[in-house]
Amino acid sequence: MKIAKPEKHGFDGKRLATIDTFLKGRYLDSGEFANAQLLVARDDEIVHFSSAGAAREGKKKPIDEGSLFRIASMTKPITSVAFMMLVEEAKVALDTPVHHVLPEFKRVGVYNGGGAGVPFVTKPTDEPMRMVDLLRHTAGLTYGFQNRSNIDAAHRETKLENWHGNHDLDSFVAELAKLPLEFSPGTSWNYSVATDVLGAVVQRVSGMPLDEFFRTRIFAPLKMDDTFFTVPADKVDRLTDCYTFLPEKGRTMFDRADESMWAAPFKFLSGGGGLVSTALDYHRFIRMCLNGGELDGARILGRKTLQLMTQNHLPGGADLSAMSKSLFSETQNAGTGFGLGFAVTIDVARSMMPGSVGEYYWGGMFNTAFFIDPVERVSMVFMTQLSPSMIYPIRRELKTMIYAAMN
Repeated sequence: MKIAKPEKHGFDGKRLATIDTFLKGRYLDSGEFANAQLLVARDDEIVHFSSAGAAREGKKKPIDEGSLFRIASMTKPITSVAFMMLVEEAKVALDTPVHHVLPEFKRVGVYNGGGAGVPFVTKPTDEPMRMVDLLRHTAGLTYGFQNRSNIDAAHRETKLENWHGNHDLDSFVAELAKLPLEFSPGTSWNYSVATDVLGAVVQRVSGMPLDEFFRTRIFAPLKMDDTFFTVPADKVDRLTDCYTFLPEKGRTMFDRADESMWAAPFKFLSGGGGLVSTALDYHRFIRMCLNGGELDGARILGRKTLQLMTQNHLPGGADLSAMSKSLFSETQNAGTGFGLGFAVTIDVARSMMPGSVGEYYWGGMFNTAFFIDPVERVSMVFMTQLSPSMIYPIRRELKTMIYAAMN
């Protein structure tokens, strides 16, 4: 891995180094995070890369550039790119009703009562759910961990989102379509399993299993050799431990690397959150985006398609503070719109963070995160393994310090 001199790319190297000091003092020494890895780049060059902390509990081996992390919802932009590849081939369109590809959704209705042991009552949708609704989370779907409605309670009761459960993508779609929508598609925003449904769309339209599509159409061309749903046996030793935070116990083991659930194939391939990757691999995906859909001679998407994906697609140009019904999301709401698979900054002042209009980003439940600023041509990848992602303001802190290091 080659690291360029920060000063040649408009950064103050000393200021970038203070981010490592901050991470160590605030999150590692205190025990909040077991480890932390940060990659900062400008154009095609990495200007800062740091790793600190142990890869596994009770062992001295530190994380390094080969460490594998569960990237959770950082899977969503990859699934969204896969779908847009099929759009470019005219096999599907953004305004295609979802039930044209997934007929299970043909009769889905909007919640109008019931639940908690009482049969659901529904009313017709104002408009059909369209593919664009899956990409921008306006489909009316939800997540079981929202804990805010009888519908997400039904997700939990039926264990819909259990990746090692009984469902594959087809049976997941069939069961999900039996539940009501939270709202009529296109009228509100709610963080949801929509991208998992999108993965089922990719599978049906392409005629390929989702993992095979990812591997042959995205990962192999981009040389993302360390990104997969299932960690190969010869790479399991590079997987890091994964933790969760419990109020009564603090940081607690969630998935021990040497007996990880990611080492066995998942029956349910989650396009919304199932991938494992490295910071360097994800940086290749980011470089492809910054380069207008192409990297090292491999074209994944057209330049104008990526421009379309990274505009705000919320109805009426609204931001999430106006449209969000979600009690949980991977982003601050004010000044933030949503594109086709990414959050998009539409008002820097309202976001109350330095940045650029048109910056796009997302993160995962284990506190992994990335952002891409196409104006400054700056990007970041941050890796650690602790859920949930909203207990610490790490993303805001990192973004603020990175921009502060720019000359």
